[in-house]
Amino acid sequence: MKLWPPILLAFNSVTAAFAAGPVNGTALPKNWGVALYRSFDSIDYLAFSLQPNLALIAPSLSQVWVKPVDPALNKQDLSFWFSVNPTHTYADPPKDIEVLLVPGGPGSRMGNIDEVIAFVKKTYPGLKYLMYWGRDRSQSWSIGRQKSHDEQKGLENSYRDGSGCEVGITSEVTSGPDLIFAFIEEVYGATYARDSQGTIELNRVKDACDDSFAEEHQVPPSGDCSQS
Repeated sequence: MKLWPPILLAFNSVTAAFAAGPVNGTALPKNWGVALYRSFDSIDYLAFSLQPNLALIAPSLSQVWVKPVDPALNKQDLSFWFSVNPTHTYADPPKDIEVLLVPGGPGSRMGNIDEVIAFVKKTYPGLKYLMYWGRDRSQSWSIGRQKSHDEQKGLENSYRDGSGCEVGITSEVTSGPDLIFAFIEEVYGATYARDSQGTIELNRVKDACDDSFAEEHQVPPSGDCSQS
């Protein structure tokens, strides 16, 4: 079983999709943005570094750290945190973003993400796709609430799987790959989604009710999942 780092390889299939040309006559999105904030989860966005155009957007051009927002939370006094250098700011983002990713992380629970939500709200009308995942439903919907759900296309699920026809929202750690595979299948086709899964040897969860950790973490079902 391959561990998380090889997830980077999955997006060779996405890159190859660009060479294959449009699917059903629809141009594939190539301009991606990531809305960053302090103490985000890097695994939620680094897998997209193979995209043709990737903008890292933050409140300022200062380094964005993954370390805890509050130093008091670093109880073991760890020092191996890393940072990312943004390419753009929320005030001056690229004008042609088609896909916006909003990673989860401790900062979304313990930090001030008002700027992130304001940026998403401002940017959303021009996007083709918005994807966000966090560790609990309240985080996911704090981003999703910026758009009336009646106006959204496609499946939304705040647990294990979501399809990003327009907005994809999930929570919990492994829901990220489930969301991405659903997105790849929706936009680039089933072949690329299947090949990507095979590359990193990950079993995609398609059934929103198939969540063995929901009961353990006392997460109630929602969306298309009716199990209790």
